[in-house]
Amino acid sequence: MVQPDPDVRSRELARESLAVDDPTGWFERLYGEAESGVVAVPWDRGSPHVMLVEWAREREIEGRGRRALVVGFGLGRDAEFIAGLGFETVAFDVSQTAVRMTKARYPESTVEYTAANLLEPPEQWREAFDLVVESLTVQSLPVELHRRAIVEVGRFVAPGGTLLVISAAADGEPPGPPWPLTRAEIEAFGAGGLEPVRIEHSDGRWRAEFRRPAA
Repeated sequence: MVQPDPDVRSRELARESLAVDDPTGWFERLYGEAESGVVAVPWDRGSPHVMLVEWAREREIEGRGRRALVVGFGLGRDAEFIAGLGFETVAFDVSQTAVRMTKARYPESTVEYTAANLLEPPEQWREAFDLVVESLTVQSLPVELHRRAIVEVGRFVAPGGTLLVISAAADGEPPGPPWPLTRAEIEAFGAGGLEPVRIEHSDGRWRAEFRRPAA
């Protein structure tokens, strides 16, 4: 059986969800089709994101005794990398099927994979993590939801903690998904008391680091 193009299929599902005012419902449908072997997940890379790996190596990140949160875990490759640095790691996705698939992929993982909605996250996660990794998740939401999602991401960072953001950079008006982020949207992650450490733009992508001052 010839599988449909995963980028095309994800856009079809997104359009159908948006048409019924359900901007996140298409994720569960996509993962359901992936679990059935109908389509591949377009963001399921064969390794953790190269910009995450480079950042961790450059900063010599050591996670022992610290907690990390991975936003929208995308079948777990970034989360497993973060856990491998020694962090006690929580990773969430809006799709229950994604949680099930990822737990099956990594049956002995130390990562706590769980289902949650970025737009309505658990209150106990507020300022609870020493490292928060947001890689390509906000850009998977329609532009009108970006600001709300950006605010929620920033709230996860504990005093003294770090937020790392990785995203495609906006260039024109793509049909979406994804809906890449503008410079202003990247800078908006600094709202709520986070201070920018470094904002980098390279090859059409953003990598931005923020830090919440220690209490």
